[in-house]
Amino acid sequence: MDERSVEQRLADLERIDAIKALKYRYWRACDGKDPDAFRACFVSTGASIDFGPLGRFDDADRLTDIFRRIALHEVDGKHVILDMHHGFHPDIVMHSNTEASGAWTLKFRQVDLLKGTETVSSGEYDDAYRLEDGGWRMSRCHFTTRWSITRPLTQDTVVVQ
Repeated sequence: MDERSVEQRLADLERIDAIKALKYRYWRACDGKDPDAFRACFVSTGASIDFGPLGRFDDADRLTDIFRRIALHEVDGKHVILDMHHGFHPDIVMHSNTEASGAWTLKFRQVDLLKGTETVSSGEYDDAYRLEDGGWRMSRCHFTTRWSITRPLTQDTVVVQ
């Protein structure tokens, strides 16, 4: 039986809800090509980030620079990398009032107009969160791809932006 008070359990539920909102803001920033909102989702210094083939980082600034270069790349005024992140199955564990960890499942889809491909993949996040300056931020964001399919776009494929 949980020996915490109703107030303590309610406060944890509110914290978990705020952490979920953080992760959703992160994915919206990715898909919306918003580097500033993307960066704001991580702790100010010292984040542990591991995105496999994309790289490992000990701070979110370097990753944000890569995100900015890839996500904002345009040809003829149109973005050439189009992403869609759908995250679900959150499992958030509170370790204290200011520290938590979480696991998420991601369904990811990317259209790469430079390579003429579409990639669909699934994977798992292993995150840690810290309360910083009154808001929750990711202090660890590790992603492991479970499977991925890349296929060519056909000649009759129409992409509307």
